[in-house]
Amino acid sequence: MLKPEIEDGEQTLADPAFRADVLAGFERRPRAIPARWFYDRRGSELFEAITDLPEYYPTRTEAGILRTACPEVAEIAGTGRAVVEFGSGSSTKTPILLDAVAPSVYVPIDISGDFLRDSSRVLSAQFPDLLVLPFEADFMRPLSLPQTIAETPKLGFFPGSTIGNMIPLMAVDLLRTMRQSLGLGAMLLVGMDRIKDPDILVPAYDDAAGVTAAFNRNLLERINRELGGTIPVDAFRHRAIWNDDRARIEMHLEATRDVEFTIDGRPFSMAAGETIHTENSHKYGQRDAKILLRSGGWTPIAAWSDPDGLFSLYLAEAQAERPAP
Repeated sequence: MLKPEIEDGEQTLADPAFRADVLAGFERRPRAIPARWFYDRRGSELFEAITDLPEYYPTRTEAGILRTACPEVAEIAGTGRAVVEFGSGSSTKTPILLDAVAPSVYVPIDISGDFLRDSSRVLSAQFPDLLVLPFEADFMRPLSLPQTIAETPKLGFFPGSTIGNMIPLMAVDLLRTMRQSLGLGAMLLVGMDRIKDPDILVPAYDDAAGVTAAFNRNLLERINRELGGTIPVDAFRHRAIWNDDRARIEMHLEATRDVEFTIDGRPFSMAAGETIHTENSHKYGQRDAKILLRSGGWTPIAAWSDPDGLFSLYLAEAQAERPAP
């Protein structure tokens, strides 16, 4: 039976999947918690603040690419498709795509239900003639999309380099899940961050204002709030590291002193210097990105990048599989 938790003055129930992932993450060595649990309402708000930071180039760079690419996307994909956005967040870049492709319906998918509904209302006001069907779900799992769009050709939208948060094996699994959800003949527009100088990468994940640090530590605050945790949040510092061997930024929470605490009534301890691995952000060269897409069942058909080569956008299609040349 779920234990009641307190959030915003009301009694709620902790997500059992969140509880399971957190407890398993603290029990394993090295400790790690899946990044999708960053995104409660506060985490979603903090991430939106991150996207406006001067150090965080991906959002503004990708938006610029979209303004150039979307008319071409419309020519290739045609109009009237159902646009299905995976991990929609505030949908700030979505209007650029919707303006260009004139979809018949827009389906934003996000794990943060309140944030999803708020952003959907804003977007509905911008596009009063567009049917918007917000869908609260974990897009990492196979989805049964609304029956009303079952026969409508689909264009998946996965911006923000969110695919980089997954290890390659999981990224391939996700792409296959998306193919299954969207169906044969669907298209997918996906953003991927590119490998570049660590002097650009690290500040993007460790900003001078400390917003990313607050975003990272909010995960501990969520554990305390929803799982009855007693973690001393002030005993952990945010760390962002470039792992060149794996071509990824890693985010960690490092204990600055020996600590003992409980989560859901279970005791845990960490020594000073031990870390909780909270996020990866993999970066891809252009050839790597196309191999990743093909491994997930998607055939790349077009690509765009910014003049500085910081970020790339790919359009791919779920074509009939060919077991041999």
